[in-house]
Amino acid sequence: MSQKLRVFATCDIGDDALNILRQKGYDLEVYPQPEAPPKSLIVEKVKSGIDGLITTLRDPIDAEVFAAGKGTLKVVAQLAVGFDNINRADANKYKIPFTHTADVLTEATAEFAFFLMGALARKLWPAEHLTRNNQWGYWHPYLPFLGDEVTGKTVAVIGTGRIGLALIKKCAGLDMNILCFDPAYENHEYIKAIQETMDLRFHRGISREKTSIRYTSLQEALRTADFISLHVPLVREGESGTPTYHLINETTLRAMKPTAMLINTSRGPVVDEIALARALRENWIAGAALDVYAKEPLPADSPLRDPAIADRCRLLPHFASAARITRLSPDPNKGMAGRCVQGLIDVLEGNYGGDITKMPYVVNKEAFAK
Repeated sequence: MSQKLRVFATCDIGDDALNILRQKGYDLEVYPQPEAPPKSLIVEKVKSGIDGLITTLRDPIDAEVFAAGKGTLKVVAQLAVGFDNINRADANKYKIPFTHTADVLTEATAEFAFFLMGALARKLWPAEHLTRNNQWGYWHPYLPFLGDEVTGKTVAVIGTGRIGLALIKKCAGLDMNILCFDPAYENHEYIKAIQETMDLRFHRGISREKTSIRYTSLQEALRTADFISLHVPLVREGESGTPTYHLINETTLRAMKPTAMLINTSRGPVVDEIALARALRENWIAGAALDVYAKEPLPADSPLRDPAIADRCRLLPHFASAARITRLSPDPNKGMAGRCVQGLIDVLEGNYGGDITKMPYVVNKEAFAK
């Protein structure tokens, strides 16, 4: 390279991945603080003539940023599968490709949703507090409370993309009945394969009871399931014929069984948080576990923080993908950091013959179609 490529990362994504850029001779600057940099700093760095920008979901990337990099900024590489923070229309207008890190966090996110389901059902949080507060002074078969089994229950998987399908695979192992709903695409071949596996387990005596999996309507899934796990992208009204914004709202919450539990590891705005807090307070449903929120970090005055629902509402800091290999591996087939860096390199070094539409991690390929 005749001139060093300049890259600014709004977050430290790990030395193993960043050293790939350093070894290539890139001029790399990494924002040193754990919190997100102010947008004004991002604009300033872009305006200074950087070639590439590494971002996270915390960074608002819109026309102001793209305009600041006009003529110099060549790529925005996002360390996430989602890109709600990046204005796609603005990126297309300024002809700036942006990449994401889909697929490598599939299993980590699915297993996290799976663990949340168990944590809610078996009441791990209130049980630990009982122990830590020295309130566990006796053994009784059902007092002060009981959890519930996950095995044999019915789970509704809302959204059957990569993560939803990975969760299905895990739930099948607990002999759960599975109801599937996807507003955009149904993967019947995968569901058929899972049913064949379920049938084999039953016929060979591995599972005591016959279990089933099928696609159904959202209404039936919500009305029937013991657990509802959300795995849909955020699609707002007007963006598609199948919007998911506030898919879980007062109406859909009231449709659930009073013993049902909700898990959200998809996108915060898929759930109406005010309605959910009310549903928990008034016992429309039995519990909820959330890893994503309409606004992050979760505001101090969020209704979800109500102490009255603390025993039934698990609040996690958007870290479903926060597993060591998934987050930090420099291998683009295993880690978000590796895939983020590779997506950046593909654009800056003109891989795939310089054809952006052929670069696997670029999201907005439509802006570069011939």
